[in-house]
Amino acid sequence: MFLSVFDIFKIGIGPSSSHTMGPMTAAGLFLGLLHERGGDDVARVRCSLHGSLAFTGKGHATDRAVRLGLLGFAPDTLDPDEAEAADARLMQAHVLAHEGLPEIGFDPEADLVFDYGPALPGHANGLQFWALDTHGERLVGRTYYSVGGGFVVDATELEQQQAGGLREMREELGVPYPFGNATEMLALGADSGLTIAAMKRANELVLRDEAALDAGMDAIWQAMKGCMERGLKMDGILPGGLSVRRRAKAIREALLREHGTNFADPYAINEWLSLYAMAVNEENAAGGKVVTAPTNGAAGVIPAVLRWYFDHHPGATREGVREFLLTASAVGGLIKHNASISGAEVGCQGEVGSASAMAAAGLTAVRGGTNMQIENAAEIALEHHLGMTCDPVGGLVQVPCIERNGFGAVKAVTASSLALRGDGVHFVSLDACVETMRQTGIDLSDKYKETSKGGLAATLPAC
Repeated sequence: MFLSVFDIFKIGIGPSSSHTMGPMTAAGLFLGLLHERGGDDVARVRCSLHGSLAFTGKGHATDRAVRLGLLGFAPDTLDPDEAEAADARLMQAHVLAHEGLPEIGFDPEADLVFDYGPALPGHANGLQFWALDTHGERLVGRTYYSVGGGFVVDATELEQQQAGGLREMREELGVPYPFGNATEMLALGADSGLTIAAMKRANELVLRDEAALDAGMDAIWQAMKGCMERGLKMDGILPGGLSVRRRAKAIREALLREHGTNFADPYAINEWLSLYAMAVNEENAAGGKVVTAPTNGAAGVIPAVLRWYFDHHPGATREGVREFLLTASAVGGLIKHNASISGAEVGCQGEVGSASAMAAAGLTAVRGGTNMQIENAAEIALEHHLGMTCDPVGGLVQVPCIERNGFGAVKAVTASSLALRGDGVHFVSLDACVETMRQTGIDLSDKYKETSKGGLAATLPAC
């Protein structure tokens, strides 16, 4: 198993990696298929959203994401002003115009269907695209699944993965430290004498050189900081209809005022951590530029803990940030490979829980922890998110998601401190905890897996 640091941390847009970035990418893949196919017989395109994508698609702007993907936009390069103008033209003209293709009809009101029936068999986040001729006959179609963190696979790829028909990337790439679970990771570290970050770096260098790797991680950190800074400066009401007010700016101003007094707030670390995380997730909720960490819904946890490290830890360096990201991505890759990071698949334990585990691991690494202490920190953080539901009110990534990222950051720091007070020996392994999360996700009712049919999403409107 090998997932790159740039698979785990992807620059994109809010409010959701699985419901916004994934569908936009899927639509772009289908557009690419049409370009490859060529021909003048395509008259119209249709798309249907299934499962969680249907139930919370409006709140997550999934419909807009599909439109933009079919218009040729991608999450990592999207220009907001250009995208807004192109989307407005599509909504009026109902035509997709691309060089090398005929003018293709696409009326979002008629051709983008929210199917509230049973989910598609492969995953809770499924969507289908069809190209039709002038008589409405289907010419070519594809089924895609948005499996969390912006990852997209088509139906054939998903079937091959589930059947074990795809050779693992660790064999294909020949990475020097091919760990597929935490036990293997710790054993390789013990045999080699290397840290988790050093092994992860060596694996990454199979794909790119040192300069490109470091530049890419620096760009990820800059994007995280940029998102955070925008969130700290903005105020007003978040879009979507819940009238949720941005709070990060006001909280920051209050903390800065108190900082200049003689009163030393014993709770300041928790308040700053929560502030940083909330700033990111308020920006995400507004549809801003964000980094999956490992998802958009959990995008605030890792930047908050990293910011705390960089601003408040003696001796913090840019190399430390890279070590943090490498360690965190190693843990995130293991969780995705052996369980899930999708709220629609396993609930929020797979999103904020995974992010907290990744942040705890990264922080423990830069604080000088051993590999065993790093694994212990990740396990502690994940264990205390087990069973967490994903029940976004109104299908929006706002309540309880924004505050939940603050708590995930606080738990990550607590987990790191607990692990560093021990010697790395502990009762529950990270592998056991990840498997427990997977099984819990299977048992969890669909009402609590990003469908907005249960929990706060169901009870709050009645209050």
